[in-house]
Amino acid sequence: MGTALVYHEDMTAARLLWDDPECEIECPERLTTALERLQQRGLEQRCLQLAAREASEAELGLVHSPEYVALVRGTQALGTGELQTLSGQYDAVYFHPSTFHCARLAVGAALQLVDAVLAGAVRNGLALVRPPGHHSQRAAANGFCVFNNVAIAAKHAQRQHGLHRILIVDWDVHHGQGIQYIFEDDPSVLYFSWHRYEHGRFWPYLRESDADAVGQGPGLGFTVNLPWNQVGMGNADYVAAFLHVLLPVAFEFNPELVLVSAGFDSAIGDPEGQMQATPECFAHLTQLLQVLAGGRVCAVLEGGYHLESLSQSVCMMVQALLGDPAPPLLGPMVPHGSALESIQSVRVAQAPHWMSLQQQEGRPSSLLLTGRPEFKAAATQDVAALSSLLDQPRLNPTPPVRTAVALAAPDAALALPSDVLCEEGSAPQEETQAWARPHEALAQDRALTALGKVLYLLDRILDGQVSSGIAVTPACAAAATLDVAIRCGLSHGAQRLLCLAVGQLDRPPDLTDDGRNLWLNIGGKEAAALSMFHVSVPLPGTTGGFLSCVLALVLPLAYSFQPDLVLVALGPAHGLRDPQAALLAALLRGPAGGRVLALVDEESTPQLAVVLARVLHGEAAPSLGPFSMASPEDVQALMQLRGQLEPRWKMLQVASEAGGPGSG
Repeated sequence: MGTALVYHEDMTAARLLWDDPECEIECPERLTTALERLQQRGLEQRCLQLAAREASEAELGLVHSPEYVALVRGTQALGTGELQTLSGQYDAVYFHPSTFHCARLAVGAALQLVDAVLAGAVRNGLALVRPPGHHSQRAAANGFCVFNNVAIAAKHAQRQHGLHRILIVDWDVHHGQGIQYIFEDDPSVLYFSWHRYEHGRFWPYLRESDADAVGQGPGLGFTVNLPWNQVGMGNADYVAAFLHVLLPVAFEFNPELVLVSAGFDSAIGDPEGQMQATPECFAHLTQLLQVLAGGRVCAVLEGGYHLESLSQSVCMMVQALLGDPAPPLLGPMVPHGSALESIQSVRVAQAPHWMSLQQQEGRPSSLLLTGRPEFKAAATQDVAALSSLLDQPRLNPTPPVRTAVALAAPDAALALPSDVLCEEGSAPQEETQAWARPHEALAQDRALTALGKVLYLLDRILDGQVSSGIAVTPACAAAATLDVAIRCGLSHGAQRLLCLAVGQLDRPPDLTDDGRNLWLNIGGKEAAALSMFHVSVPLPGTTGGFLSCVLALVLPLAYSFQPDLVLVALGPAHGLRDPQAALLAALLRGPAGGRVLALVDEESTPQLAVVLARVLHGEAAPSLGPFSMASPEDVQALMQLRGQLEPRWKMLQVASEAGGPGSG
């Protein structure tokens, strides 16, 4: 189960044959530059490479009218003057004698990818295509788009594979109105789009691109529009949109397949978007989507017109699809005030349709929240500074070992992926004994042996030899082992350590609030923020409550804190089901660039360590099961904590002062 890369060099044939400053940015180099960068990074070689096929006219007819397909077919025989005249009948479109062939290949690539994923031949993949598709409508080309690649792929998945719930995530900087029109009354397709809007003053200048356009008839609530009303949105804004809008709704929808309209004009440097999100951000967004639909993610290229920014962002997405850890996000994780207003407007518009948003209504509104000063548009930045940023190596050195485990039962290793390392090493005995000395619980040989393996794994993670690890610890020594792991991590190079302790584990009493460690306990007796670095919350009793806890508390705290190491400790009576623990581990790969060490109590289910190893290795987490609403007690506990913590941890915010305090 790997990653597919679908491509065909013929898709570079179509190009602009006359002078048109608006259309000249959609050029063949968009594909060739991205492919060259994938090859240079060794990423293409790691994928299953598929040559795109042409879609049949019957497949095009899943979305487009016969008359429109015939019109595009006829462009093959037109001269340059006739092509220019025909192109002028559409908005921001050009035709070429090769357009029909290229556009059929673009659709066919998307269909091949969907077929490969749904047949189980690969886990996920990217179709590297042009022309793009998301603006194209039933009988009209629009915005460089000829046939609607992703919409046809969704229809194909419904018809040929019998799917009933498909999520389309459109992170292109332009609104994909074509996809919206095709599915706006269809409750089997959930369409999410964020886009530069500027209160309707940015192309395509549509009223129906705003947050209150939520679908029609039976499709009410299945169109989710997030309009960006200022340029300069960055990593924090994009991640906040996923945590506070897309993911809560997506988990409740429970898709069988995720299609991504992967436009990278929303990345830094692009002249169309004028946004600030770095290429690494798209690795994080991809990783967040992989916890849905059993990891079945099919991405199809849309826009992206700054060649270097586009190619680096494509590499980051493919890296995440391959299961590599996402590099840490640099810079402050503080959303813009304008972004918070947009996020809140979407939550208000969508709350009547989604329990996951309703259950967060009624948050104490005494806090007036403000974002940081808005960035200036990327277009006004110093060109040399932008070039320098993009020239930096975007891939952190990948550790030789992605996942290592120290298991109590050797036979459990039989269920692990073949390239997960079963670690036999241990820290030097004298070092282990020195760390263990203050703890009576670590005096027993069995506990001391387990501690030695934990310390060895921890050192391997901190020195870059291993990305993530799992170790099994005796129940009687769980708290003491965690205490040593925290102290050892902080003394051996971790600058900021996040500890997520689940179950009956108390924070070590002499840990200081020096800003280097953040302690978050799930399973505490009551919700409490004893300080900004010491947080406790009861374990929610429903899937909805658990998801709210993770998406609205744990991940915003983690992304705000920006740790370089995450310890996940599943202590005695931790109470998590295996899928819940797996989801936590999978999502916590992001904030620390994949550096996660999970400590598992030996009394947990025998397969838990194996499940954790699989998700830390990049596999999809098992499904949580049907969505059920959070209890009023869990909702109240979460609201109180967020109210206390928001002043310090800005990723918790979902409302801004300018937009007024609001719910959620």
